[in-house]
Amino acid sequence: MRDQAYRLRQMVNKYKANKATIENKTNNKTRVLAITSGKGGVGKTNFTINLAISLNKLGYRTIIFDADIGLANVDIALGIMPKYTIADVIKGKKDILEIITEGPCGLKIIAGGSALEELIDIKEKELYELTSQLEKLSEIADFILIDTGAGISRTVLSFIEAANEVILVTTPEPTSLTDAYALIKMLIVSSCNYNKINLVVNQVDNYYEAKEAYEKLNRVTKRFLNFELINLGYIQNSKLLIESVKLQQPITISHPNSSFVKRINTIALKIVGKENANNNDFKKFIEKFKNYFLIYNK
Repeated sequence: MRDQAYRLRQMVNKYKANKATIENKTNNKTRVLAITSGKGGVGKTNFTINLAISLNKLGYRTIIFDADIGLANVDIALGIMPKYTIADVIKGKKDILEIITEGPCGLKIIAGGSALEELIDIKEKELYELTSQLEKLSEIADFILIDTGAGISRTVLSFIEAANEVILVTTPEPTSLTDAYALIKMLIVSSCNYNKINLVVNQVDNYYEAKEAYEKLNRVTKRFLNFELINLGYIQNSKLLIESVKLQQPITISHPNSSFVKRINTIALKIVGKENANNNDFKKFIEKFKNYFLIYNK
């Protein structure tokens, strides 16, 4: 009897210890960054992949959530084919930790695919199960980068509005800047607590072109929206990137000393430097994500 009581106490203590460990992990400040753009073709997905690898190399566990509906751009860019998607989680077939695909340099990818369209009509029970599953990601990730689709669809906006931080990728082209402004306006109008949007100007020839593009867009947002953008950085055009894309190999791996990668690393260091921001609360992301669809589906 004494042996049984001793073993029982051991089991209870082990359970309490495991529970405390899980709770501590869940409370970690996992940062969720939505990476988006006003239009396609601005290099958003390649930026996301290489930023994730740069963060991994800095020692931060990073997951990419491919939320570009139906296109699976992350998969194509890396030359991988995920066996499962978030649809398997929504339908209760798989645990979210089971659908993660391993990428280069320790990178982890969650494929969204066409299942994300189903979120618009998701049932309340499925939504609570999905958010419960999403909470598990805080146990294994310091950063979650959500590669959203381009534009302003409701599903895209749901991820952007729920995220702790937003990175808007644009190019200096007038059409790209116009579409970027339209997305910024939509975010500010639809969300009263929006206070930070980070801008990355991609595909520029030099620093001055990037500076001009940022100032042009920021000047308009300040004038008409009373809102100031954060200049996160810029990335120059690179022939090496084109080669890497054809090979389906991230440039951070194929050409780690290139100017493109140096700019990516600089942006990664800026992001890491903001680590103690007050809004970096993973639980806030989960709640905002859940509330968005609860309200929308009523």
